[in-house]
Amino acid sequence: MEQVYLNNQITPAEKASISIHDTGILHGVGLFETMRSYSGKVFRLRDHLDRLFYSAEKLDIAITQPRTEIEQATEKLLQANNLKDARIRLTLTRGNIRQLLEDENDQPQSTLFITASALTAYPEEYYKNGILTVLANYKQNPNDPLTGHKTINYFNRLIALHEARKKNAGEALWFTPANRLAEACMSNVFLVVDDKLVTPKLDTPVLPGITRQAVIQLAEKEGLEVQQREVLVNDIMSASEMLLTNSIMEIMPAKQFEAHVIGTGTPGEIFKLLSEKYRQAVARECFE
Repeated sequence: MEQVYLNNQITPAEKASISIHDTGILHGVGLFETMRSYSGKVFRLRDHLDRLFYSAEKLDIAITQPRTEIEQATEKLLQANNLKDARIRLTLTRGNIRQLLEDENDQPQSTLFITASALTAYPEEYYKNGILTVLANYKQNPNDPLTGHKTINYFNRLIALHEARKKNAGEALWFTPANRLAEACMSNVFLVVDDKLVTPKLDTPVLPGITRQAVIQLAEKEGLEVQQREVLVNDIMSASEMLLTNSIMEIMPAKQFEAHVIGTGTPGEIFKLLSEKYRQAVARECFE
């Protein structure tokens, strides 16, 4: 029987419910984190919660659960579901809108729930051969207050990803109105240009991905030059490799952007190096 965490307690999934007046349902007001556990331990849990609490403060979404409770709840939920290698989703909303209106001078209860399910990995052939990426039909708006935060308002990303899948592509790349590369629908983007690892800077703006941060740290530790800067389409055309990152996919190679083949069209040496170093980091932090 699947167990979930909802507002301070772990309960059977079929008994868990939230109000139809919840701001997440009515207005898409909320944040989420998608995390991956290895051997029963969430990789970089503290970094995920740092991002959650930072965005909650910036977007004025109160978190009424103590951070230590959230950390413990995640661990207990994995145990309750007898899961080791799992996909964990944490969702936070402002809570019941009626309570918000009634309790103007008090801090109403936010809604926070966590689910955990057995990990469904991406097909191995994606990592062996690389995936196709295409241009998203939409722009990343630097003036949107939600940009750069992992909000539950993800409909535009899902639309773009659905359109990409119709073209047999695994991801779609978003550019700003000034034609700067930002990110993909579900992942951050890295390029290898002249043996340097290049990625759009955070104030493009892009989501400060947890795997993105880990890859930058690992690359610098290996002596690779990492440039966080403005990235143009010409950089893609001259890149020898393209890498996509998020917590579930880890590091995935892209072999093509639209009709343009990236490098040799096969996963490159930087991808192989960083993938190995990422696995080693997971082993150190989750298995030892």
